Amino acid sequence: MTKYVFVTGGVVSSLGKGITAASLGRLLRARDLRVVNQKLDPYINVDPGTMNPFQHGEVFVTDDGGETDLDLGHYERFTGENLRRTSNVTAGSVYLSVIQKERRGDYLGDTVQVIPHITNEIKSRIRKVGGEGVDVVITEVGGTVGDIESLPFLEAIRQLGNDIGRQSVMYLHVTLVPYISSSEELKTKPTQHSVAELRSHGIHPDVIVVRSDRPIDDQVRRKISLFCDVPPKAVIAAPDARDIYEVPILLHQGGLDAVVCERLGITAPPAELAGWTEMVRRATEASQKVTVGIVGKYVDLPDAYLSVVEALRHGAAFHGHQLDLRWIPSEELTGMLAASYLEGVDGVVVPGGFGSRGVEGKIQAIRHAREDGIPFLGLCLGLQCAVIEIARSVMGHPDANSTEFDPTTVHPVIDLMESQQDVADMGGTMRLGLYPARLVEGSQVRALYGQEVVYERHRHRWEVNNRYRKDLEAAGVLLSGLSPDDNLVEFIELPSHPFFVGTQAHPEFRSRPDHPHPLFAGLIEAAIRHRRTRIETEEVDLDALARARGAG
Repeated sequence: MTKYVFVTGGVVSSLGKGITAASLGRLLRARDLRVVNQKLDPYINVDPGTMNPFQHGEVFVTDDGGETDLDLGHYERFTGENLRRTSNVTAGSVYLSVIQKERRGDYLGDTVQVIPHITNEIKSRIRKVGGEGVDVVITEVGGTVGDIESLPFLEAIRQLGNDIGRQSVMYLHVTLVPYISSSEELKTKPTQHSVAELRSHGIHPDVIVVRSDRPIDDQVRRKISLFCDVPPKAVIAAPDARDIYEVPILLHQGGLDAVVCERLGITAPPAELAGWTEMVRRATEASQKVTVGIVGKYVDLPDAYLSVVEALRHGAAFHGHQLDLRWIPSEELTGMLAASYLEGVDGVVVPGGFGSRGVEGKIQAIRHAREDGIPFLGLCLGLQCAVIEIARSVMGHPDANSTEFDPTTVHPVIDLMESQQDVADMGGTMRLGLYPARLVEGSQVRALYGQEVVYERHRHRWEVNNRYRKDLEAAGVLLSGLSPDDNLVEFIELPSHPFFVGTQAHPEFRSRPDHPHPLFAGLIEAAIRHRRTRIETEEVDLDALARARGAG
């Protein structure tokens, strides 16, 4: 029978509920249990697909094409499980479903209310991800206890405790214990108030995970245990970590997975964390750095490119380096500014996005990377911008563009496919989810992946215009990956360049800390080589200058 763990948070937002839920998933997976993570989001949007990245961060895409909260990225990276769209539930999707049922007459004229109709819908979605083959479902409730938006979700998970039986349901509450420097004390009162608020909704936490900027001592643990009515061993310290991937190790040392298994009556082998621990050691002890610039328009909110950053970190750690990340605002890149912004970078990534703002800056950055031999990786829009840049600079079409940005361009090297152009609903033209690509023998991407057919997640509308494929090849572009029917360009590269690769996909979504994605590992490897060459050249230039001065 599937067991259910519900993760709530109190005191303040951004405490790390998502990382805690993901870490618990990692620990239970390390005990050979089948785990599925889920996120309940209280906002009224149906899904994050249309939300502003400045407000919400990146949109994470699942294999089945779900546009979901970024916490699902944490869940997948920590557990290694590929989740489905059912792992993200928003208040908007719940209310929409209930209203549609009411309109169809499914409720036979009943008065539709939050209880039981909304809460039943929420419970149905929670139980849907469980069932045969799933040992534990870990469901994170977004927001903070006390938020008005979260009340139906809290009521639903309270009811599930009665529906399923408390022996199969447990509640984990993440709270803050702040350190007050004037009194040199860790204060437990915010945690006490948060637990009291949670209990006022009928939920008694079984485990309290305590966030703090330093370790908590036994006195603090006993005090929280006494006032919050949980056993001392169920008060788990979660101090700030050097690396987010160290959190499972810290929680394991605090006994979290043992407490969860004991509380739910799960018999499982000890957690096997040797490989994970070694991965964290490599990442935290790396002394050499590699500098990679991300050229985007949302650089003021790094969470907008969270999976890209994590994939770069995975690749850097794999090669024994620390990632030195440089955020480059694409809107500011014009003309010679590209060279100044990219000075000293070892690699360049142009990530995905929608809309024309900042696109010309991305094109300028790509041109500089291409001409100066800087390793480059273009993701989705990054590939499209690379095609536009090559069409302008190499193919002799200075007005080449995408019809997304200039519908009247004479040279639409990026365009909607003919089958998409008559679709009234733009959402119907989106390529979402997992798609295959066949890689060309002898290409760089084929060597990196080590296989002929690969699957990657997509989230885009516009494609490389097939009318320009021969012209691109004549300009030195290798169309190194095509859809199995040869109708869509999935990968491009420049064989004459140290590393110049573009993909229509979002490979960042499938990168894992213990299994870095081949494209990001390849970019980092090329960036390390570029860095060494650049440093050696600078040293030679300095030696020559010193000799010249000595001779003078």
